[in-house]
Amino acid sequence: MEEYKNVIMAIVFSLIIILGFQYFFSPTTPPPSKEQQQTKQQIDVTPKEGTIPESFLSRENALKATPHRINIQTNTLKGSLNLDGALLDDLILTKYHETIDPQSPEIVLLSPENTSQAYFTQFGWAGTQENLPTEKTLWQAHGDKLTPQTPVTLTWENGEGLTFSQVISIDENYMFTITQSLKNATQKAVSLAPHGVIAKRGEAKSSGFFILHLGPVGVFNGKLHDPSYEDLAKTSLIQNPQGPGWFGLTDKYWLTAFVPDPHAPITSSYKETGTGNNTFITAQYQRDPLTLAPGQTIEVTDYFFAGAKILNLLDGYEETIGMTHFDLAVDFGWFYFLTKPIFYALEFLKGLLGNFGLAILGLTVIIKLIFFPLANKSYESMAKMKALQPEIEKTRERYKEDRLKMNEKVMEIYKKEKVNPMAGCLPMIIQIPVFFALYKVLFVSIEMRHAPFYGWIHDLSAPDPTTIFNLFGLIPWDPPSFLMLGAWPIIMGSTMFLQQKMSPPPADPTQAKMFLVMPFIFTYILAKFPAGLVIYWAWNNTLSIAQQWVIMRRAERKKKRHGQSANK
Repeated sequence: MEEYKNVIMAIVFSLIIILGFQYFFSPTTPPPSKEQQQTKQQIDVTPKEGTIPESFLSRENALKATPHRINIQTNTLKGSLNLDGALLDDLILTKYHETIDPQSPEIVLLSPENTSQAYFTQFGWAGTQENLPTEKTLWQAHGDKLTPQTPVTLTWENGEGLTFSQVISIDENYMFTITQSLKNATQKAVSLAPHGVIAKRGEAKSSGFFILHLGPVGVFNGKLHDPSYEDLAKTSLIQNPQGPGWFGLTDKYWLTAFVPDPHAPITSSYKETGTGNNTFITAQYQRDPLTLAPGQTIEVTDYFFAGAKILNLLDGYEETIGMTHFDLAVDFGWFYFLTKPIFYALEFLKGLLGNFGLAILGLTVIIKLIFFPLANKSYESMAKMKALQPEIEKTRERYKEDRLKMNEKVMEIYKKEKVNPMAGCLPMIIQIPVFFALYKVLFVSIEMRHAPFYGWIHDLSAPDPTTIFNLFGLIPWDPPSFLMLGAWPIIMGSTMFLQQKMSPPPADPTQAKMFLVMPFIFTYILAKFPAGLVIYWAWNNTLSIAQQWVIMRRAERKKKRHGQSANK
């Protein structure tokens, strides 16, 4: 039937538009203008290739090799501050583990420079003057432990009349405050520029998923700026836009970012040096040089975030430190206007129901209620189409030699009975943006990571771990990944098949076969998707089946009443 071709085309084109727009037309980072490149002469503060060791140490041995350290301890972090260079290079996220097993290793975020996974940050002063603090400088500590209640002060004198100090504090979560001061006890003016650098070793690779951005990310003047690793590899240097904001390096769930003083002019950039495993990716900034007269002391304060991208926490920093659009560190993508509300709806429902899986079921009910009137009209139209099938089949048979005439007569029947053959595809089309937005939420938000449901689903953000090919674990065999077809995908496919059987069947045999195969194709494809998404689709199908069954029963009763009235 022609109308079924339209339905298929509508669904396909909707998916192409949604996914294609995200892939081809999502905001891209323009190359820096000549004016941006020439605004300031930024001093290079990135790690030099000469500092890269020929052989890397284990993380444990690297920490032992740099014993001058101050311990860091909060409810969410543990680690240490390296006094050799005042490097923050040892940080572990104590609330998160590598797997769903609570006994698995905790997430390591920052590591020392002489390890293969080096990841660290440093604050300091840059200038043409000699005898400034470097990564080899041994700072003196005042305080033996950095906690939310006990900040630490580091000092270093260069022996020529300049005294450098850093007061480092941390909140209960992941935000460090670094207040640098410089005292000039010389007989002449000194001009130096405060700076900061985040350095990460390892060959930069994108996520492999076009819906997930990894690497440089920031917001300047209220606009997202997120060049890819590939963009950086082409030029080795990307200059950030001028203006207030924040920037850093992001992983899927973790972030390191600078929040410089929004009132202080800065120059910031991303840089790539080295090759292969000896590649360094850096995010760095430098303020305009500050001039100190003899006897003068100056003080600057900046912030550094290192931790999990918890959306409520990121939003909260906008109020506490004026960190605007920090929530954009979570890659909600082009459908931000839809994905973020869906996330907050799930958070709210999780608070009520106690489980993100139940929250997904509750959100599905809410979405169904919102579109209930539209879905009702659609299913009523489908019920009428099903009732008209015998008449339409007769018309097709009568005019099978003249397809133009046949389609004309079929449309006359639809018009006479006030049936819209396209109405049946509306629920599916409406569901596609919601489906995609929920997929983004499950895929990128750390709140969904390792979130359990009931039974065998221990992580809603991961695929169903069971498979029919070992009888859901009864047979002691681990099938290859392409044979992973779990229980929830099968439930979803069954509901899709049942819903299809309740709909008017296509008259064309080829189309009928294609429709028959679709539930099996969707079952196999969605088996690789997060379990939370499959549960949503299965529950949505179940509600649709119930709604469709009620409407069709009502239509049948109405038809019988009309028939009885006509007989009388």
